[in-house]
Amino acid sequence: MTSTKITIQVQGMDSLQHDHTVVIGEKTVRQHKIPTSGTVTLKFGVFRQQVKVVSASHVDGLRIHPSLAGKMGLHNGARLGLYYKGSSRTLTVGPLIGVMMNRTYSAPDRPFGSTTAFCRELADAAQVFGAFAYFFTVSDIPQSGLSVNGWTYSGRWQKRQFPIPDVVYNRLTTRKLENQPSVQRFMKEAKSRHGAAVFNEKYLNKNEVFDALKHEASLLKHLPESHLLKSSQTLKKMIDKYNVVFLKPITGSLGKGIIRINKLNNQSYTCMQTTLSGTTRQTFSSLSALTNALAGKLKRGRYQIQQGLSLIEAGGRPVDFRALVQRNGEGVWNVTSVVARTAGSNHFVSNVARGGTLSRAKEALQKTNFSASQQAAVLQQLRKTALEIAAGIEKQMKEHFGELGVDLAVDTKGKVWLIEVNSKPSKNDGTPLAEGEIRPSVKLTVQYARFLSGF
Repeated sequence: MTSTKITIQVQGMDSLQHDHTVVIGEKTVRQHKIPTSGTVTLKFGVFRQQVKVVSASHVDGLRIHPSLAGKMGLHNGARLGLYYKGSSRTLTVGPLIGVMMNRTYSAPDRPFGSTTAFCRELADAAQVFGAFAYFFTVSDIPQSGLSVNGWTYSGRWQKRQFPIPDVVYNRLTTRKLENQPSVQRFMKEAKSRHGAAVFNEKYLNKNEVFDALKHEASLLKHLPESHLLKSSQTLKKMIDKYNVVFLKPITGSLGKGIIRINKLNNQSYTCMQTTLSGTTRQTFSSLSALTNALAGKLKRGRYQIQQGLSLIEAGGRPVDFRALVQRNGEGVWNVTSVVARTAGSNHFVSNVARGGTLSRAKEALQKTNFSASQQAAVLQQLRKTALEIAAGIEKQMKEHFGELGVDLAVDTKGKVWLIEVNSKPSKNDGTPLAEGEIRPSVKLTVQYARFLSGF
């Protein structure tokens, strides 16, 4: 459907029938063949209302009464897409994008804490592309009805009531919140009852990702051997085979709780565990002594055991890579960026939360032992593998994802391996932005939402 970008003008119309009349520029009326006799259905998200259209040569945009703007949650100056469908006499404006966030904070200028800057950037991007974004939390989800209390940004943050949106972007970053019955019910009803699209609808755990991708023959070469750790026999088999293994909480993030086990030549074992301040290291004279020491931890959570890899180093420290893969305005997977994550001192993981540092992938590769041609080949392979993994996730998992953080490693021979896939990649990368600047990743989020909604 071909849409036109229009600007909303909220203005009293005393001579007209208030919220049952809209005024549209004459050019737009002609272009979309919008009838000015009888009524049409005005649609915005799930909002529907019968209105009469008045064509006016002096109007450039869509003029609506304040009472109608209040019902729709719109403010003066909002920029939206518009199209008309003659078969149903429906005038659609939007798309309306609802972004589901963890919680709000008391500071009026930072209602979403450290992610407020991202929210503002997304709201700005929506306006650039002719869309409308609002942000809501788990506590804002209604028990019933067709509206949601949420926040929008137009020079300042304001809380209003909005229709249930055309597109729901799930930015919940804890599984506890995501699994709440109200959240699951809302996402299910948004899709089945209201026809909304929901993307990034669930957290991925490490084990399900590897189990799914094992069905993709072309990806097997990128998958380190990996199993759900169910017994000490599995640990013994893996450590005997590889000498180095990693134990990872299957629902963990930010490098928390990762355990590295090394088998030494004298048949003793070292066990390294991540902490916020660094790494703890213990040595055990036997595997049984090691498993006894870890028994309590392993009983409290489910772990994935993964083949250890000999990673390349940048400046003498292990380095891996995060590829941000997103669907674009045509719904096609696209590599937005590849960054390198170099482990901090006294750490064996590269996560920024554990002291790691970010840099451009090209810059990190220049600090390795690879030649210039090898560096270029590795960078190309990282991008290619990230796209293949995103396609594999799309094919093998029923949930809908619009962006993925694909963590990749490169071994000393230049081979690319998958570490894990994150369906809620961080939006707090600390990138300094000029006033009004919008990152490509945020633009793509809005463009994909427009694609999903048919604009």
